[in-house]
Amino acid sequence: MRRLLSAVFAVLVMAGCSEADAQEAERFGGTGPITLVTGRDTTAYLQPLLDRWNRAHPEEPVTLLELPEAADEQRAQMVANLQAKSERYDVLGLDVVWTAEFADAGWILPLERELFPLDRFLPPVVDTAVYRGKLWAVPYTSNAGLLYYRKDLLAKEGFTPPKTWEELRTQARALHDEYGIGGYAGQFLAYEGLTVNFTEAVQSAGGQILSQDGARVTMDVAKAEAGLDFLVGGFREGWIPRESLSFKEEESRLAFQEGRLAFARNWPHAYGPATTSEVAGRFAVTRLPGLDGPGTGSLGGINLAVSAYSTRQKSATEFIRYFTGLENQRRVLTEGSFPPVWAELYDDPALIKRFPYLPVLKESILSARPRPAGADYNQVSLVIASAVSNALTPPFEEDVGDTVAAMREQLDEIVRAR
Repeated sequence: MRRLLSAVFAVLVMAGCSEADAQEAERFGGTGPITLVTGRDTTAYLQPLLDRWNRAHPEEPVTLLELPEAADEQRAQMVANLQAKSERYDVLGLDVVWTAEFADAGWILPLERELFPLDRFLPPVVDTAVYRGKLWAVPYTSNAGLLYYRKDLLAKEGFTPPKTWEELRTQARALHDEYGIGGYAGQFLAYEGLTVNFTEAVQSAGGQILSQDGARVTMDVAKAEAGLDFLVGGFREGWIPRESLSFKEEESRLAFQEGRLAFARNWPHAYGPATTSEVAGRFAVTRLPGLDGPGTGSLGGINLAVSAYSTRQKSATEFIRYFTGLENQRRVLTEGSFPPVWAELYDDPALIKRFPYLPVLKESILSARPRPAGADYNQVSLVIASAVSNALTPPFEEDVGDTVAAMREQLDEIVRAR
């Protein structure tokens, strides 16, 4: 890797490139201590993985800088740093939906595809790191929503894991009434997590919100209404507890593993902690339910990118290459319970024995849809989260159809303003 980057720099100089190009190449060749900035590590798995790199690279140690848990707050802090052209961040742990925005703003560098074994990654995951034909980041973890459920309670009542919303509603209401616990919860605070939950509901009704390039509003009103009505109905009827209006990922994870929920929508990282919790041995996971059958989740995850303002971009690129390698990806799963991006790990018999949800997770990832790419995604997310939050909050005075119509109008304005 070092020889390759040095050779690139030498070729540029020998070819008579401009002084500015030569300076940029030299900057890319910078080495030394680097900083990885990413969201809060709620499972405390990350530092031991970084320690492995640091022991092997004493002259290029990486320091972990943790940002808040919520994606919106992470983005806000990263954007403030990058707009100031600060050299503080070297490697950025980006939510997969930020690729287009950060690339379009010139905050991250394009990367050479040949440096990374992308052909061995899950295909939908690679797509989240590509914008306008260029690779701007490297997938580090993937994600797709799963339905966590109390298999012991389902067995007592003669239920099978729900595949449709109506089955989930029926079972959640019955378990709520019989055992005095919340029926179902997801991430319903007004932030990116609520956008994801609503998007999954729309997709699971057979619809979508924007075209994949984010250039057109493609929302089918009837399907969007069906998705929103499913969520509003849960709150109105009481099988979705009102306290979940304040839930992010951690709150919903804790509520389920403390035995306060029969069903919960969450990401795969919640599986590991639950195996040592009050519900250990009494829960399982399945695909999200939908209107007429299994639903369609939103593709999540973290991609690693190099800051355009880093002075140690060579070390940053080498670190990304190492950190997304096969053996480290195995540790991401075994030590952090996060979904890896290497396809072959999902078919490893030893890993499946230890993590029996891997086949379901692989199916969920491959069937999930990425959120729309676009430099204005943050505005789109804010509009959706705000509208849906108002609809879910008692006394439920606003008509679902009116909410969807107003949301579509606002999204049209954002898209037309490009």
